[in-house]
Amino acid sequence: MQLNHDQLHQLLALLGDSDIQELKLEGDDFRLEVRRNLPGVAAAAAVQAAAAPPQALPLPAAAAPLPATPSAPPPPAAASRGDLLEVTAPMVATFYRAAAPGEPPFVEVGARIKVGQTVCILEAMKLMNELESEVGGEVVEILVENGTPVEFGQVLMRVRPA
Repeated sequence: MQLNHDQLHQLLALLGDSDIQELKLEGDDFRLEVRRNLPGVAAAAAVQAAAAPPQALPLPAAAAPLPATPSAPPPPAAASRGDLLEVTAPMVATFYRAAAPGEPPFVEVGARIKVGQTVCILEAMKLMNELESEVGGEVVEILVENGTPVEFGQVLMRVRPA
């Protein structure tokens, strides 16, 4: 069985619209596991108030190959500040501050952002996912270096709401 990029994208879209919670698929040269609806995951961007309790939101289908070795634990998060909102990674991915090498970053510390504005790109399985802000305000901290792998739920930046 062969599965190209377009077929994988269509499969994930179909699974996202279905009630299927878990799928395992094996081919001659690949193995795919898809799981969704994990507690505390936001579909577009995981921006939560530091003092607010996490909410269970639906997760779009996301595919990940089985790891050959156990993954390392997520890096420790910096101390949380109650007056700031945290932008967290909604998936395991690689964090990019700009759309391409040599281009200016989407945001800098001190920048004013609006709801829906792209704040970074998260690359997962060669797919570039724009992370959009769910709040407006001032970027106070950017906690991740460009090109760094991030874990699900890891704090990427903090925003002082407007």
